[in-house]
Amino acid sequence: MQYGVRSVSMDDVAREVSMSKKTLYQHFSNKDSLVSEVGRQHMEKEKIELTNATGQAQNAIEELHLLSRCMRENIFKMNPSLLYDLQKYHRDAWDIFKEFKQSFVKGHIVKNLHQGIEEGYYREEIDPEVLAIVRLETIELIFNQDIFPTNTFTFIDVQIQVLDHFVHGVLTEKGKILYQQYQQLESKPTIK
Repeated sequence: MQYGVRSVSMDDVAREVSMSKKTLYQHFSNKDSLVSEVGRQHMEKEKIELTNATGQAQNAIEELHLLSRCMRENIFKMNPSLLYDLQKYHRDAWDIFKEFKQSFVKGHIVKNLHQGIEEGYYREEIDPEVLAIVRLETIELIFNQDIFPTNTFTFIDVQIQVLDHFVHGVLTEKGKILYQQYQQLESKPTIK
């Protein structure tokens, strides 16, 4: 997550887990199988984390708020080259990510959009299927360093800007008021 996949060698992994490279190869035949298994486990962890976040929400706006907090925490740890490395060098792991994105994440977005429409927080005329695809592809686009080079853009800031743009595109006036309340709660300093 921190360095990208390509720059981390099997020697690095063995050293990090205090294991000989020979022992590591007894569990994984090559780096690709290790990356696939790590990807699979990471996606399962993400599913649990996202499900827990959405399970606490009392409405669609709060769910968006909790998901965006979760996203900010996870993306802050992520190297922008990660998706590029998976796509180019580790196709099995890339397929695991795509399946997670297309089934689990898209399903959550569609559900949230339908819920928000029913609650009157999102505009009735939006098409949840279309907007879910747009949101997913936009998230992936932000990882493209040709479009958002890291020497010009801060990765997390771009993610927040794009999410905010998406959210404002679906909100009703009633939804904007509630969304702003959640944003104000997020920006207040916590007292410890």
